[in-house]
Amino acid sequence: MIVTLEVNGEPRSAEVGGFESLLWVLRERLGLTGAKDACLQGECGSCSVLLDGEVVCACLVLAADAEGARVTTVEGLAGGSAGELHPVQQAFVDAGAVQCGFCTPGLVVAAAHLLETCPEAGDAEVREALSGNLCRCTGYGAILRAVAAAQAAQGGGS
Repeated sequence: MIVTLEVNGEPRSAEVGGFESLLWVLRERLGLTGAKDACLQGECGSCSVLLDGEVVCACLVLAADAEGARVTTVEGLAGGSAGELHPVQQAFVDAGAVQCGFCTPGLVVAAAHLLETCPEAGDAEVREALSGNLCRCTGYGAILRAVAAAQAAQGGGS
């Protein structure tokens, strides 16, 4: 079957099997490799994307069920000019919160969504929003500092 989506603001179509996940289609059919396939069970958050404005694990969504949906991947967060990073992406770089990079796309997507929907989020809300994302490299200190820096850069904060 052919599935048509709006991916990062552009219409995209792909032929998919009925069993293929949105993650598989994004990575293998559309060449958007930012979302990672770390656990394929929805446990780690590395494949997090925005689906119609909500954070989801793309490995758990059947591509066929996403027909007509708006999908934003980590690649789609970046702004206007070439090379310009989203404030959360830049904050992760500046705070050294990238480590091996496997968890980074999911954390960035979750943090960007939180700061868009709740710019005044407090520490507990930030921790809750990121709780579905596992990082095996760090104690999360740099990640939390990066989110706080992005929040301040965007004019939010508690």
